Amino acid sequence: MKKERNSFSGTIGFVLAAAGSAVGLGNIWRFPYLAAKDGGGLFLVVYLVLALTFGFTLLSTEIAIGRKTKQSPLTAYSKLHKRWKPLGVIACIVPVIIMPYYCAIGGWVLKYFLAYLTGHGTEAAQDGYFTGFITSNIEPVIMMLLFLAAVAFIIFRGVNKGIESSSQVIMPVLLLLVVIIAVFSLTISHTGDDGVTRTGLEGFKVYVVPNFDGLTIKGFFSVLVDAMGQLFFSLSVAMGIMVAYGSYVKDDANLTRSINQIEIFDTAVAFLAGVMIIPAVFTFMGMEGMQASGPSLMFVSLPKVFAAMGKIGNIVGCLFFAMVLFAAVTSAMSVMEAVVSSFMDEFHISRTKAACIEGVIALVAGIVVCLGYNLLYFEVKLPNGAVAQILDIMDYISNNLFMPVVAIGTCILIGWVVKPKVVIDEVEKSGCKFGRKWLYVPMIKVIAPILLIILLLKSAGIISWI
Repeated sequence: MKKERNSFSGTIGFVLAAAGSAVGLGNIWRFPYLAAKDGGGLFLVVYLVLALTFGFTLLSTEIAIGRKTKQSPLTAYSKLHKRWKPLGVIACIVPVIIMPYYCAIGGWVLKYFLAYLTGHGTEAAQDGYFTGFITSNIEPVIMMLLFLAAVAFIIFRGVNKGIESSSQVIMPVLLLLVVIIAVFSLTISHTGDDGVTRTGLEGFKVYVVPNFDGLTIKGFFSVLVDAMGQLFFSLSVAMGIMVAYGSYVKDDANLTRSINQIEIFDTAVAFLAGVMIIPAVFTFMGMEGMQASGPSLMFVSLPKVFAAMGKIGNIVGCLFFAMVLFAAVTSAMSVMEAVVSSFMDEFHISRTKAACIEGVIALVAGIVVCLGYNLLYFEVKLPNGAVAQILDIMDYISNNLFMPVVAIGTCILIGWVVKPKVVIDEVEKSGCKFGRKWLYVPMIKVIAPILLIILLLKSAGIISWI
């Protein structure tokens, strides 16, 4: 007898788990940087339009595929069409690649949280602290191992006791911390060494007011590509995650309502991430400080901002890195679940065995990533011109190459092979109305594939006019 597949107990559990997957490190350190780089409010407007069209299409498609097939990404695509098994393989490889380096970065976050928790936040703001930590041999590995152990523990407990239960606790706390820090960021002011007093509200204006100075057609396309790339992180699409989570959604659940709630939650948190970071960095470091990106924004610029706040800075830093740690855990557990569920469906093994296999893969590869900053350090130049080492290479392959390929393949499969009606019927199965059905068909068949091909060519360094 076939064992009945686990499922989320209700819509709230699914929405919080899906939102928790999306609210991760990409949102917190990538979204604010892109907004600052791409004209503030201009990026926000473009991002919002894409979220309601392009993002909505991919999110709806993956969740519907998961629920219809009741399969994980590795096996779901072949259930729709037997010749499309390779697309499922690529969709499964993506989280396999992401999990090790995500745990390594999660270990960095844990290190900083513990530093602020124990009152050593001022040390974290010193020049060379971050570099000294990641280039050491042992400590990054230990922190990565602790982070991976916490995530694996949740996945071992399963869909209901693990993913759903932890999401229902972590996500409200995370949202509360985001709001508290965002409000605080708007109320601060600081007089710099140049005698100029800047405020959080001025930084907020920089963030939300569109800046069209010197904007060209090429510049606009660059903003468009940045916003489109960010959507992969913000909605956790093209990683196999939403297919896996969709497979746990009950047939009587209102998919339209759930998708709308995930969109609202993710967009709101992404926006608030910018409210947390941009006004604070602008207040204490000016426009130049806002150009920091990636790890340098999170682990170098922000600790200096917290140090400049005085005594309260250690408290704010502790709350901030607690929030980031929660976000990292919820995202990492969704990445791991996409792989574990794939192993379970493909090889018909237990959750415990599948989780052990993926845990070992993530551990070994995670150690390699950590050592990539010291014993295994080397540099290569990527096709997009960036100089990279192990972590950057893995990030480039998964996010810049495989994820657009998965998304393009999904659009072709649904738009032209099995037809959009498959997804539309699945969404409307429970009697709910597919609110943007008029938009879905042209997006999945034509508009989304064209945008994705442009993104892929840009990411691969094949086109340089954007």
